[in-house]
Amino acid sequence: MKYRQIGHSGKQASAVTFGAMGIGGGFRYPDADDTTSIAAVHAALDAGITTFDTAPVYGFGHSEEVLGRALAGRRDDVVISTKCGLWWGDDEGTYRFTWDGNEVKRNLSPRTIRIEVEESLRRLDTDHIDIYYTHNPTAPPFVTPIEDTIEVLTELRDEGKILEIGASNCPRSDVEAYLARDAIQIVQRKFSLFDRGVRTELLPFLEKQQLSLHAYSPLGNGLLGGGFTVESGAAPAGSRDTDPLFGEHFERSLAFVDGVRGIANELGSTVPALSIAYLLAVSERVNVITGIRKPSHIADAVSGAQLELPEGTVARLDALADAFDASIEAA
Repeated sequence: MKYRQIGHSGKQASAVTFGAMGIGGGFRYPDADDTTSIAAVHAALDAGITTFDTAPVYGFGHSEEVLGRALAGRRDDVVISTKCGLWWGDDEGTYRFTWDGNEVKRNLSPRTIRIEVEESLRRLDTDHIDIYYTHNPTAPPFVTPIEDTIEVLTELRDEGKILEIGASNCPRSDVEAYLARDAIQIVQRKFSLFDRGVRTELLPFLEKQQLSLHAYSPLGNGLLGGGFTVESGAAPAGSRDTDPLFGEHFERSLAFVDGVRGIANELGSTVPALSIAYLLAVSERVNVITGIRKPSHIADAVSGAQLELPEGTVARLDALADAFDASIEAA
């Protein structure tokens, strides 16, 4: 396993992060089983994965609770990131979505953040959170000034309840506001061979500021898992319902995956492992979150972290992705 520093904090984290959304269960992962989830966490630890990413909204606390149980006795060996800002405790906030009967709002007010951090500490059975993210920026009509959000986060950092601050799904202007208060080490954004916008839009800025990028959805909503075929189709599930890569562009997407598979075969690797290795090769500032629900999901994550790409491989993959993007624009 490779390890990389989080921002300029000095804290080391495994280059691949265990994404714990799926172990929360709920309507998006109805087959989640706590025993299997805990076994997956233990297998990840055995494989050298020391970084775990969760959020209160993943199973409405259940992901955090399962992760807390699974890491009992190993807390000092790991880096845990969780989040605030998707709030369902009362009616305050801007409506975001309804999951499992809970109406979730965007809310980054100091009041709700202080409630959320205490609940996360309790569920994770810990006295501190290594990285505490704002899950989404605020949005009208309920907008908390970003300065107020930063102030409460730095207070929590000073109190030792959180160690480092991160921001998820945010624009560069938000990162700059956090930087002005020395209040950020890492930014979480979507990044994959199917979605490379962050590579030009934000990553060079993060590199210059010595910040990290926590890349989520590295397998393109599962397409780069390599298991889909035209014959099998794409069973609607969660965000795939509205994802054009699983709709009008499904066959084009599979053709692109076949191109990635050709390069993976040359390297004696797999599509998911190569997709993860690509992201890590793009920049030393990238850490990859890959969703894991079962022990069997770990092999590709670890292989991706270990895979050293021959010179020119990133350029070859970019050329394939450029051609795919052009075909989508022309469609």
